[in-house]
Amino acid sequence: MSHPLTRVLTLLELLQSNVGLTGPALADRLSTDVRTVRRYTAHLRDLGIPVQAERGRYGGYRLARGYRMPPLVLTNDEALAVVLGLLAGERLGMGTTAPASTGARAKIERVLPQALREPLAAMRETLSFTANAVIAQAPESGVLLALAQASRAKTTVGIDHRSWRQDQTERDIDPYGVVFHTGRWYVVGHDHLRDDMRTFRIDRITSVTPRTSTFTAPDDFDPVAHLTSTLAQGPYRWQVEVTIHGPLDEIARRLPNTAVTLTAQPVGVLMHARAERLDGMAHLLASLEWPFTIHQPDELRPALKNLAAQLIAAADRTPGELSRRSH
Repeated sequence: MSHPLTRVLTLLELLQSNVGLTGPALADRLSTDVRTVRRYTAHLRDLGIPVQAERGRYGGYRLARGYRMPPLVLTNDEALAVVLGLLAGERLGMGTTAPASTGARAKIERVLPQALREPLAAMRETLSFTANAVIAQAPESGVLLALAQASRAKTTVGIDHRSWRQDQTERDIDPYGVVFHTGRWYVVGHDHLRDDMRTFRIDRITSVTPRTSTFTAPDDFDPVAHLTSTLAQGPYRWQVEVTIHGPLDEIARRLPNTAVTLTAQPVGVLMHARAERLDGMAHLLASLEWPFTIHQPDELRPALKNLAAQLIAAADRTPGELSRRSH
């Protein structure tokens, strides 16, 4: 117990569980001297904890009557690290289906002393990022935690999985690792159904059931390297990048989160998507009410022009024209 912070926290625990401990008694418990005890109590008062000192035969140190310590005690540096971590997690899209990050941050700020709460609130309100915010596909908290536990314990699990085609399957997997990548959570491992390595988006897994069997991951297996390699070799022919000049929230409601990734930009919303057919992507973009700018691929431009020509032809077509042509 040589570190001063450890002794201060131990002093706080002693004051919570004992009433009226004298300076010498506290010094004995802390393996220090009375002068140092007075300095530690001053530290606690600086943190907003009301430590009272009473002189006399029945005096001693105690917490103010009726005061109850919150179940969290953080130093300035620790509190800053936690709040910055939560803010960064929100920015990167590392959330789950419940607004857990916002709730956790609110609870932490609520129990901190005023002297620390105000600077942290100022940090939260004035902090800016060079990286753009990511609209993520959030998994269920229970599913994410169950996969992480199974990966650490090397335990096979059964999953209910929904593919991008909305096909529902049940299968057993050996989860080698959990990876977060550009707003999405993935689990990488051996799929017993296909008897091969597979990567699954966790937001498409609806349930996880532990099995009794265990597994051993391959030596030096790197889940991140496997995931990035798999995504680079995806089955889609086209990588699409388009800026949509409209509000992020409304665009997110219009586009399926299983098909696109949206990132806020100063001039709109950057959409990344993969497509096998560009005519389908042209229909998707044309269904939006906002203007857009194509970054790639250039082949998307003629697909849009073909669609526009079809729409113009349909607008000019008179009743009965197709039936007359067929004859």
